Amino acid sequence: MTGHELKRLRQDIGDAIGRPLSAADMARLCGFGPDADANIIRRWEVTGPSKPVAEQLRILAMASDRHPILENFNIFDRHDVAESERPARREAFREQMRDEVRRRLG
Repeated sequence: MTGHELKRLRQDIGDAIGRPLSAADMARLCGFGPDADANIIRRWEVTGPSKPVAEQLRILAMASDRHPILENFNIFDRHDVAESERPARREAFREQMRDEVRRRLG
């Protein structure tokens, strides 16, 4: 994940939950403590985050319709899920991801 992609992700997740995210919000999403240093996020928005953080953010990115549901989480396109049910189940999953983002932000 590049710095530009991280900036875009901050905007996409903010749009998904209905409010803009600050750099400090992103730090909390990355698992930093309550007194997270937003400067780390600002640096990463130039250089890109570490690989473990990028992987964690890719999971949270699924809260946004602009990002794909990762294959490990895609239980909707299986033979045992009726095609007519798939869109609703995908949306329910994305809403769960949005709730997780909101929970992490407090």
